[in-house]
Formats: sequence, structure tokens, C-alpha cells
Amino acid sequence: MKLYLSLLALFFISIACKNPTQNNAVDSEIAMKDPIQIPAQDGMEHAYFASGCFWCVEAVFESVKGVEEAVSGYSGGTESNPTYKQVSAGSTEHAEAVKVIYDPKVVSYETLVNVFFGSQDPTTKNRQGPDRGKQYRSIAFYQNDQQKNIIESTIDRLNKSTYDGKIVTEVLPFQKFWDAEDYHQDYERNHKNEPYIRSVSIPRLNKFKAKFPELLKENTNH
Repeated sequence: MKLYLSLLALFFISIACKNPTQNNAVDSEIAMKDPIQIPAQDGMEHAYFASGCFWCVEAVFESVKGVEEAVSGYSGGTESNPTYKQVSAGSTEHAEAVKVIYDPKVVSYETLVNVFFGSQDPTTKNRQGPDRGKQYRSIAFYQNDQQKNIIESTIDRLNKSTYDGKIVTEVLPFQKFWDAEDYHQDYERNHKNEPYIRSVSIPRLNKFKAKFPELLKENTNH
């Protein structure tokens, strides 16, 4: 599963060496900042989420009506110009994240938040599926108070109805998104026969599709 399989020993060493106090300090530092609002471009707005492998998350959001594109990248840390090698090894505070470019006339931000929570397990701290580490943590980034209220009210509702108060998703003010390297973009679509994609990404996407068929674009079957 990505570098997790090929560099298993190195991965666990890097996770073991990370300082939890330092991690919490970075989260607190970011949480105290004012959110950065990204202006709409050609009528399209941006939303930012992290919930595990960005190959999986990108594929989920690109299947949703009203989403023009989802871009894989990195966010949630303080380091500049992060690379996949650094982030996937857990040597930065960034998480694998996605930038969702969407038409608000077709799909609302609230619906995207529902997609975010409905396509992951938000109760597994620093983990999503087989991928473990802070770089795979669940984060909903907000750009204004309205988005923050939508995220927090969704968490409150799901904690009461579904997760018994166990949601560990971070809610952070958006600061900056770094696009991932070109070869990561549309990775699931372009590498359908790769073992990780077949065993993790496609099943996760299909599980989401079965749960929210009314949100899907046409011709999104695998």
C-alpha cells in the first residue's frame, strides 16, 4: 500500500520517533490562526479536506455532481514546499489532503461535508483503513465562520446519531494547500490495476457510491 508496503520498517521508525507533544503544539498553533478565504474563480469555489490516502479521497470527490476537480496535495502543517517523500514518511506535520473545486450552484458546501464524513471512518485517530500515521489523519478545513459552523454541527449530529461521541476529526482554519506532484493527480483513475488501488481505493469509492447514489455524476461506474 503505497510507500507503506515498500518502506514498512522505515515508516514505523519514523512514526515511533515523532513527538506527540510537538504534534499537539503544531495543531494548537494552527488552530489559533485566522482562516484564509480563497476567493471564487470563474464561479467555482474551493473546499479542503483530509481523510487518509489522497488517491482515495480525490476519487470520491471527483465522483460527486458539481465537483469540477479534486486535486491531491498537502495541508495542515507549517512546513513549506512539502514533498510526498517527506509527508508519506511522517517527517512533516502535513496531512495528505485534497482541494475540491466545485460549483456552489450544483453542490453545497454542506453536501461536501457530508461526503467527507460519509466516505471515511472519522473515529480512527491518525489512521484511515490500512494507512497509519499523522499524515493520514482526518481534518476538515474551514475558510470562514459559516463553514466552521457547518462542520461542527455535522460532527455534533453524527456523534449523536452514529458515532457515540467518538469522532476525532480535526477542525482547523485553512492556511495553505500545497499541490502534490503531478504523478499523484487522478492516480486512482490512471492506475486501476495497481494492488493498492484495487484493494483499498476502489472498494472505498464503491462503498461511498452505494451509500450516496443520488450525489453521483453519470458514468462513474468501475
